[in-house]
Amino acid sequence: MLLNCILEYWPISIQYDINAQCLTANVCVCVCLQGDFPWDEKDFRYLAVTLAGLSSVLVYYYFRDNGREISWKEFVHRYLGRGLVERLEVVNKQYVRVILLPGADSYVWFNIGSVDTLERNLEAAHMELGLEPSRHAVVVYSSESDGSFLMSMFPTLLLIGFLLFSLRRGPMGGGAGGGRNPFSMSESTAKMMKDNIEVKFKDVAGCEEAKVEILEFVNFLKNPQQYQDLGAKIPKGAVLSGPPGTGKTLLAKATAGEANVPFITVNGSEFLEMFVGVGPARVRDMFAMARKNAPCILFIDEIDAVGRKRGGGNFGGQSEQENTLNQLLVEMDGFNTATNVVVLAGTNRPDILDPALMRPGRFDRQIYIGPPDIKGRASIFKVHLRPIKSDPSMDKDALARKMAAATPGFTGADIANVCNEAALIAARHLNPFVQAKHFEQAIERVIGGLEKKTQVLQPSEKKVVAFHEAGHAIVGWFLQNADPLLKVSIIPRGKGLGYAQYLPREQYLYSREQLFDRMCMMLGGRVAEHVFFGRVTTGAQDDLKKVTQSAYAQVVQFGMSEKVGQVSFDLPRQGEMVMEKPYSEATAELIDQEVRDLVERAYAHTLQLIEDKKELVEKVGQRLLEKEVLDKADMLELLGPRPFEEKSTYEDFVEGTGSFEEDTTLPEGLRDWNQERETEEEETKSV
Repeated sequence: MLLNCILEYWPISIQYDINAQCLTANVCVCVCLQGDFPWDEKDFRYLAVTLAGLSSVLVYYYFRDNGREISWKEFVHRYLGRGLVERLEVVNKQYVRVILLPGADSYVWFNIGSVDTLERNLEAAHMELGLEPSRHAVVVYSSESDGSFLMSMFPTLLLIGFLLFSLRRGPMGGGAGGGRNPFSMSESTAKMMKDNIEVKFKDVAGCEEAKVEILEFVNFLKNPQQYQDLGAKIPKGAVLSGPPGTGKTLLAKATAGEANVPFITVNGSEFLEMFVGVGPARVRDMFAMARKNAPCILFIDEIDAVGRKRGGGNFGGQSEQENTLNQLLVEMDGFNTATNVVVLAGTNRPDILDPALMRPGRFDRQIYIGPPDIKGRASIFKVHLRPIKSDPSMDKDALARKMAAATPGFTGADIANVCNEAALIAARHLNPFVQAKHFEQAIERVIGGLEKKTQVLQPSEKKVVAFHEAGHAIVGWFLQNADPLLKVSIIPRGKGLGYAQYLPREQYLYSREQLFDRMCMMLGGRVAEHVFFGRVTTGAQDDLKKVTQSAYAQVVQFGMSEKVGQVSFDLPRQGEMVMEKPYSEATAELIDQEVRDLVERAYAHTLQLIEDKKELVEKVGQRLLEKEVLDKADMLELLGPRPFEEKSTYEDFVEGTGSFEEDTTLPEGLRDWNQERETEEEETKSV
C-alpha cells in the first residue's frame, strides 16, 4: 500500500521484484508525500533537531541504571563487613553510591543526612567490625546532575522555544514562510518577480499615453545605446498617479511581465514598523538589492504611505516615517546614470507627497492615469471580453463599443467588474452564452446596486416613489442641458427605492446653464411630491445633498456668482477637518446667501416646469405603477420625441474626434522595444 502511494506521487524509474521482495532504484530518494512533513524548511529542521536532543537526554535519564537503595544497617553488615566495598562516592552531599568489587552487584546506594554524620558513623562501623586501616572503605566526593534540574526547566525551555519559533514565523520574522528571525527585521521585504506573471502589455488598454511612457523605460534598459548616442540620460523614476481603479498597478504588473530585466516590487507600508530604524534599514537593503541586479525596475506601490510631506503632526518628536523618507531621498539621489535602475511608484494621492520626492532627479516624470474616454473604454471592454463565452452571433467589437457608450465615467476596474458580473448573471440562469442583456443587467448592478424584488413597499409609498421618479424623468426630458434618459425604475436597488438611469455626455467643461439644468433635474422628484401629494418625504435627501454640493461648487470654486466675484476657494474633502476658512465671516454669509438664492431659483424653475407638464408626469407615474420599469421606447411612446438633439450611440460620441478607435500606434523608436538590437548592429558592422 505504501509502495503504491509512493509510486503514485513520484514518477521515478523504479523496479520492484515481488518474488525477491526487494526494491531497486536508479536513484536513492527519500520520499515524503506532499503536505506531510516540510523537511526542506530550515525552521522545521532546527525544531526537529532540538526536540530529538531533548528527547535523547530525557530517555537517557529515564532508562539509565539507578542501582538499588539500601539502608545503613544493610550496608554495614552485608557489604562493608564482608569486604565487598571497593569505594564510596558521596554524590552532591545527598546520597552515597557504593561501588562494589567486580563480580558483585553493579552498585547500591543509600541516603545520608550530612557528610559529618556519614564520616562519624563510618569510623564507628570500622571500629565495630575491627577492620584494619588498610581495609577501610575509600570515600570520594563528586557532583552530578540527576536530571531533576533539567526536568524542572523543561516547561520553561519549551515555552521560550515556542515563542522564538512564533517570532520567526510571524510578521516580525517576515511573515509566514519568511524564515527570518527577529534580529533580521531590517532586511527588505521587497520581492523579485519571476517569470510567472501572466499580465502583458496587450492586457492593458485605455491608457496608451502612460503605456508609451513605461515602454520607453523598458526600451532604455534593453537598448540604451539608442538614447546614449544622442546624449540622453535615463530618467531616474516616474510616479503613476490617478483615481483608484484606473490601471496603475496593472500597468506595473504588465511591465513586470514584459520587461526582460529584473523587476523588484514592494509596498510602501512595508517600510513602517513599530521599531525605530527598521524603515531606513529596509530602504537601504532594498536599494542594495536593486544595485546588485541592475539593470532593473523597482516598483513601490502606494508610496504615499512613506512619502508624505514632512513636518506635520509629529508634536516635537522624531517620526519614523520621516526618517524612512529621508533615507529614500538619499538612496534615489545617489544613483548615477550607469546604474540603470528605474524607480516606479504608484499612488492616488500625489498632492500629499513631499516636494523633495517629486523633484527632477528623483521622480523625473509624473504620469497621470485618469478615467478612460469612450475610445479607451471600448478598448478595455475588448480586453475583458476575450475570455467571455459570448453569443456566437454577437460581434464582440460592436458589443464593446455599445457598452463603452453606456458606461461614461467607468474606470478599468469598473469595466472588469461589469464583464465578470455579466458572466455570473448568465451562469446563474444556466445560459449557454453571455448575451447583451446580461451586460445591461450588470451595468445596472454596478451603478445602482443589488436589485431587491422581495422588498415590501406599502401602496402609498410605492405611489410616492413612482411620481418622484416620474418627476425626474419629465424634467430631464424637457430641459435642453439635461442628460438623455435611458431607463427609469421603481424596483428598489441598493439603498434607493427607485432610480433613473441617464447617459452623461463625454464632457469636461460645463457652463452655468448646464449646471443649472442639472440642479433642476435633481430637484424634479421633490417638486413632483409637493405638487401631487401636497407634502414632501425623506426620499429626496440624496438629491438635495447633490444640489447643495453643486451650488456651493459654483459659488465657491467656479466663480459663477456675480456678488462673490471671480474668486475660487478650496472646498474641504470628505472627512477632512477644517480648522479655519480661507475667507472672512462676511464672505461666508454672502456665499450662504448666494447658494440659497441659486437653489431657490432652480426650485422655482422646476416647479413651473412640473406644473406645465403635470399631465405627462401623472401619465408616466401611472405607467410606472403598472410596469415598474420604463425604458427609452416606453418614454418615446408616452412623451413623443425629445425636443432636443441628443447623442446615444458610440458613433455619435466619436464623430469629429479624428478616429473611430483608440490610437495604439507606437513611435518609431519603440516599435521594436521587445527585441534586442545588439545582434543586428554587430551583423551590420561585420558586413
